[in-house]
Amino acid sequence: MGGERHEPPTDAFEAELRQIEALNRMEASGSGPARLPGPDDVARADGTPEEGRRRDSLLLSAGHAVAEADTLDEALRLAAGLYAPDFPLDGQCVFGVADGNLTALGQYGFRPGGPGRGFRMPMTTGYPAAEVARTGRAVFLGSTDEYRRRFPATWHLSSRKSREAWAFLPLVTAGRVVGVWLAAFRSPLTFTAGERSLLTVTGRMIAQVLERARATRAELELSRGLRRSMHTAGAAPTGLSVATRYVPTGGGLMVGGDWYDSIDLPNGRMAVVIGDVQGHDVHAAGLMAQLRTAVHAYAAEGHGPDAVLARASRFLTTLDEDRFATCLYIEADPSTGNLHIARAGHPHPVLRMPDGTCVLKHVSGGLPLGLMPGEEDYPVDTVRLHEGEILMLCTDGFIENGGHDMYTGWVRVRDAFAPGPVDDLEAMADRLMAAVLSPGPGGREGAAARDGDDIALLLLRRDAGHVRAEVSQRRLMLTVGQDQGEGLAEARAELKALLHDWARPDQVDTAVLLATELLGNVLVHTDQDGALNATVTGETGTRRLLVEVMDRGDELPHQRTPGELASSGRGLLLLDILAHQWGVRPEPEGKTAWFALMEAAPADTGDTALA
Repeated sequence: MGGERHEPPTDAFEAELRQIEALNRMEASGSGPARLPGPDDVARADGTPEEGRRRDSLLLSAGHAVAEADTLDEALRLAAGLYAPDFPLDGQCVFGVADGNLTALGQYGFRPGGPGRGFRMPMTTGYPAAEVARTGRAVFLGSTDEYRRRFPATWHLSSRKSREAWAFLPLVTAGRVVGVWLAAFRSPLTFTAGERSLLTVTGRMIAQVLERARATRAELELSRGLRRSMHTAGAAPTGLSVATRYVPTGGGLMVGGDWYDSIDLPNGRMAVVIGDVQGHDVHAAGLMAQLRTAVHAYAAEGHGPDAVLARASRFLTTLDEDRFATCLYIEADPSTGNLHIARAGHPHPVLRMPDGTCVLKHVSGGLPLGLMPGEEDYPVDTVRLHEGEILMLCTDGFIENGGHDMYTGWVRVRDAFAPGPVDDLEAMADRLMAAVLSPGPGGREGAAARDGDDIALLLLRRDAGHVRAEVSQRRLMLTVGQDQGEGLAEARAELKALLHDWARPDQVDTAVLLATELLGNVLVHTDQDGALNATVTGETGTRRLLVEVMDRGDELPHQRTPGELASSGRGLLLLDILAHQWGVRPEPEGKTAWFALMEAAPADTGDTALA
């Protein structure tokens, strides 16, 4: 046995496995109780069996505790447990390697001003830690004389620190030296094979802690950035007020899988969104950020609530087939108070009436996002939010955190939501959060924030006296079929009749031309019928004409620059030149091209007249 060579274990887990295997093979002898052989039994010249038992005890008690440490400072404190009278570990320092320099990341046992503070040294310096960082090989210095002989340029850095031996070990992760661990001793040492093995294994454990700490810092920075991004939503348009709150789970991140958003839409509309990606880890936070961005983009493109959720569901499937998300999407019209709501497996909203009555507002819904690709069907419900009413959107953590179930959690939220004035929406949000974060049934303060799910809350209020509902005065709706060529002439005649008293006749001609172009594009470039919807709103002299042409074709038109002899391609170009506003809006099935003209008095020459 003495002639065999035993390599030191590669990590704590492997060392424990070897000890278990040895125990399973061991047989009791007549001379005394069976004992686990340690590294010092392998190398008899290193000491007695009692020293071997001490090495095993140190490795198992202190070494495994180091491997489970959450921070570098905690790991160094636990590593100090390796101290023994004949193994006088007296100080430690961890150097980081970055940008060609060594810097001190943590220390234990050094006085202020020692290696643990303000240390920065180029890796080209003749210092033991720099050599270890360059070569990846440990350096053991058993005495001051050895230190002075091998590193004459820098030995004086440690000559007055009351220490007589030093070990510098590389900290390696993913095959790369990321740091150096310095272990200093108050008495000279010969550094036996067992002691070197013990220090090597401990260094590997410290390297794991260092890598874990760096990953944790990266996750924390990511989550902080994501949380900051949720506070950049645009202000609500006049007539609506929004208040939001967010509390992450107790996992250490500043943000998890929950999110909220408010999005400015064309024509003074607004979208509000709340969602929850499965999980509380950094992967959930990353998916949340991407999904939130996608929902924002789909909304800005002009998709309706159902189309936004359907596209978001397919997008999440491309990111991660094993995760799903719930979501509630609302398109709000401040002028009327109409809310068009689509729901993907998310908790129902809560409606608070002006007298304080709170009711769960049932909304039709579909499956969570990403759950069943190809099965995206999200019906849209319309809810009228009246003046003084508040709609509350939240994630399930808001209801269930703190040990509550859906029933007791709803009662708690309802009792906090019902009382008090509604003029201060932020104070109402604070009151709701205080109720949720109060001690739960178990009586522990803040249990929701530490042990439960993430919490996201959004309050949407219809304000009184800010916006007068815009009443539609006239409307024209008709469909032109593929086999009805005369339908174009009829559409032109009916649109002229709708605008019979328009202040500018040239604008009427412009409207007829643009409507004809849009309908013609549908009949020529698709095999679908074209549906025209024209609406005139406002007071005479300042009215607004909105013309929308819908078809079920999937291909979106794009603006081109046709040549002089080109027979087509001028439709969108004319819209861009003649219309005050125009756009193309994708729909759940097909698309809608639209334009708007603002009525102007005849003396106003600012409009472009049709020659």
